[in-house]
Amino acid sequence: MELCYQLPVLPLDRPVPKHVLSRRGAISFSSSSSLFGAPDPRQLSQRRGAISYDSSDQTALYIRMLGDVRVRSQVGFEPERRGSHPYLGVDFRTLHSRAESAGSIPARRIRRLFSFQRHLLSSRLLRGAPHLNPLHILDEDYCGQAKCMLEKVGSWNFDIFLFDRLTNGNSLVFLTFNLLNQYGLIELFQLDMVKLRRFLVLVQEDYHNQNPYHNAVHAADVTQAMHCYLREPKLAQSLTSFDILLGLLAAATHDLDHPGVNQPFLIKTNHYLAALYRNTSVLENHHWRSAVGLLRETELFSHLPVEDSLSIERQLGSLILATDISRQNEYLSRFRTHLDENDLCLGHASHRHFVLQMALKCADICNPCRPWELSKQWSEKVTEEFFHQGDIEKKHKLEISPLCDSEANTIASVQIGFMTYVVEPLFAEWARFSDTRLSQTMLGHLGLNKASWSALEPEASGSSEEGESEPGRATEEPSSRALSQGSQES
Repeated sequence: MELCYQLPVLPLDRPVPKHVLSRRGAISFSSSSSLFGAPDPRQLSQRRGAISYDSSDQTALYIRMLGDVRVRSQVGFEPERRGSHPYLGVDFRTLHSRAESAGSIPARRIRRLFSFQRHLLSSRLLRGAPHLNPLHILDEDYCGQAKCMLEKVGSWNFDIFLFDRLTNGNSLVFLTFNLLNQYGLIELFQLDMVKLRRFLVLVQEDYHNQNPYHNAVHAADVTQAMHCYLREPKLAQSLTSFDILLGLLAAATHDLDHPGVNQPFLIKTNHYLAALYRNTSVLENHHWRSAVGLLRETELFSHLPVEDSLSIERQLGSLILATDISRQNEYLSRFRTHLDENDLCLGHASHRHFVLQMALKCADICNPCRPWELSKQWSEKVTEEFFHQGDIEKKHKLEISPLCDSEANTIASVQIGFMTYVVEPLFAEWARFSDTRLSQTMLGHLGLNKASWSALEPEASGSSEEGESEPGRATEEPSSRALSQGSQES
């Protein structure tokens, strides 16, 4: 067989035939291996997927993989062409990866070892081994400090970076499981513990942790922020358990399998996802489809009536699609109109769902509203991702995306524009809807963080003076640039 690596093919966007599961053999492979066959045990931590095959017809079918592995079999299978731009030979899985020292042990390998230990613990349930309350299946995975942090998971000062270190890089799994348990959703919806565990692990692994910003830690941070919003009086008194379940799942999966580049980049490089979704909410559609693929793969809701499962998938998509920053003005105008007319009735399911959409939008871009110590780290990470994309665009002579040119922008200038034209309008309206201590705290941090970045950007005052002489340019160009940034950050 002959292999060639191209852009990632993301099979969760395609239906997986049921007969695949009945195949008689399998081949696993590693991204660092150029040959099929049994991988070196030292490479198991980098295993990317598997191919299921049937020796009788000499064909191959991949079930699930993170990379695009093109196979040309002995019977003349010809891989289809995806895109025509010469840059399309890049592998998004290694786009933001850093070289590791020869003597270092990859952190991902260590996490896999811990995951294997957790798998053994979970499998005891299947073997009928005696156990206590199944809701405590993960207790052995928490160290004392992580458990103490989870007791304050509703605090707006929650340090997700510290929590991720304490959980050995498994913050998304532990935090989401804890919240589902805390709300009583596991028992209420009779979720199978092993299926839930597998679903959360697969979700976390499908985030590209090589991305400086769009990774599992960001998803965990958004999920924690969503929890804070769900506890606000107006929402806590009105939302149903079904609404809470949707909100947490949407937060955990809202950027699933994000490639670390924005939608315009996918469009101008003729990526197949852009063609698949007709250049409309490309990333958000893929995040949703990927989440649905994992739900079906793990059969997390297979015990529910078919209508309920489909309803969960549809509403999950509606929430994730709302994070498309290109539709920011549409959602914000609708929210503002509801507040002006005072006609939001949370007794109506459609209004509750709309409020959940706005809550997820706020959670997705809430980094500027966090305390400076946390907000600054997020700002540096997202700008690093922008500039890395810009460097690749320069290298391949592509048009550089707005805010991705490290020579024309600074972290401070990028963040000031984003806060002014995207974050402030959204959170001002959220404070009108939910005028609580949390809302005032977020606006307070936002103002302080903006002032801090302004102090680090001496040119900011000069550019604002120019804006007074050219009001049209000051209101139009920064706004469009900020929205372009948001399309990457959300």
